[in-house]
Amino acid sequence: MSESATSFTRRGFTRSIAGGFATAAASPAATPNPGEDGDFFYRPRGAWAADFIPFYSDGRFHLFYLLDWRDRAGHGEGTPWFQISTADLVTFTEHGEMLARGSADEQDLYVFTGSVIEGEGQRHIFYTGHNPHLRKAGKPEQAVMHAVSSDLLHWKKISEDTFFAPAGEYEPHDWRDPFVFWNGEAKEYWMLLAARRKTGPSRRRGCTALCASTDLRKWRVREPFYAPDLYFTHECPDLFRMGDWWYLLFSEFSDHHLTRYRMSRTLAGPWIAPAVDSFDCRTFYAAKTASDGSRRYLFGWNPTRTNQKDDGAWNWGGNLVAHELIQNADGTLSVTTPAAVRKAFQQPVKAVFRPLVGEAKVGSGSVSIEAPGRFACATAGPMPDRAMFEAEIRFRRGSRALGLMARTSADGESGYYIRLEPGRGRLVFDSWPRPGDVPFMPGLERPLDLAPDSPVRLRVFVDGSVCVIYACDRAAMNTRLYNMPAGEWGVFVEDGAAVFSRVEAFLR
Repeated sequence: MSESATSFTRRGFTRSIAGGFATAAASPAATPNPGEDGDFFYRPRGAWAADFIPFYSDGRFHLFYLLDWRDRAGHGEGTPWFQISTADLVTFTEHGEMLARGSADEQDLYVFTGSVIEGEGQRHIFYTGHNPHLRKAGKPEQAVMHAVSSDLLHWKKISEDTFFAPAGEYEPHDWRDPFVFWNGEAKEYWMLLAARRKTGPSRRRGCTALCASTDLRKWRVREPFYAPDLYFTHECPDLFRMGDWWYLLFSEFSDHHLTRYRMSRTLAGPWIAPAVDSFDCRTFYAAKTASDGSRRYLFGWNPTRTNQKDDGAWNWGGNLVAHELIQNADGTLSVTTPAAVRKAFQQPVKAVFRPLVGEAKVGSGSVSIEAPGRFACATAGPMPDRAMFEAEIRFRRGSRALGLMARTSADGESGYYIRLEPGRGRLVFDSWPRPGDVPFMPGLERPLDLAPDSPVRLRVFVDGSVCVIYACDRAAMNTRLYNMPAGEWGVFVEDGAAVFSRVEAFLR
């Protein structure tokens, strides 16, 4: 899962424990459906998606996920697993409910995050059974639970395989998000878990626990796999090998709200924290990976905000977003746009730029702005509600800020800003009016080395309120656009000079 339901406010995502679901039978008859009407970035019809659990088989990514109606009165309490599948990360087939929630007195009232693996002649799901009511009876809220299938569509729960955190070693209510893989060196299955030790400062007890099995039925608890005394807990662990490196992923909410990673030459460690150890902002959480054999993708969710306002609290769950993982020459990881997502937007939109504030020289597909000591911008007309925007930017040394504008008012008084700040080495997301006395929208910042006279490629996807930004094919940022649902788009420079070339917009 993404943390016990009693602590969602602490981790910085608002979710009511009352959110629940109607029981529905898993349907083997897949229904091709893009989800909610009008969404390019998938979400289930009339509901929201959180914590995707990817599994690749037979040419398709099978994306199991936690479905949230956010409606206890209408759907009851609890969380089930649903499944969608895709061959291209653009079109999805809905397969319905896979793991039903349990009753109010069963361990898996909330079916929270886990993993899918093939082994011992079957497909297996190991998942978190969470029930906050059990604590009142002196029982653990969380346990690891097991289900099996022969076809990825029909699952049978094996209740006798349920196991809990060992007494005396780990806190009993934090034993979740099992990730299972075959360790070829040890000749056994390993399970990584989000757990908390019983000693040390409370906010630093989080660790990645380790269990081992030879049959996927009986598990032995080992010493922690990774315990750096850094975070409250390590949610949604994921592990994979790429080239000569192993990568351990987890999400944490006590320092920042991020999916982070560590790298090591061996499973025994040491686990190195790279200088940039995350993939996105606080708006991309609980991300896990899967590979099709040639490329590996990172699946997470873009959260909604309370009351659909730019200053509303970030909610648990939203729309699916996938990044492609890139391994750099030094072994570090970065992310870029999946090729199929980029190719899904091919219908060009005619952009006619005009200066709005200050001076701008407009050419064929290019805009040049000289604005030393001031602000200047140019707009290109109404911004489509669903589109991809691209620009290649070269800026002069000493430029303070530059980038793209979104949903800007006709007079330039309000709008969103995707801003590159060379002097600070970062990409930020900003808006005006801005909520609060802050230099940009809180939590929406990515480190990014920017060199003058070197091209900077920006690629921005907008799909209703969802906004996904890529810079230099190595940095990503998710966000939401609520307060300003429409306006113009364009380019800007603050205290500097830049040339924007190949400035284009494409429709789906």
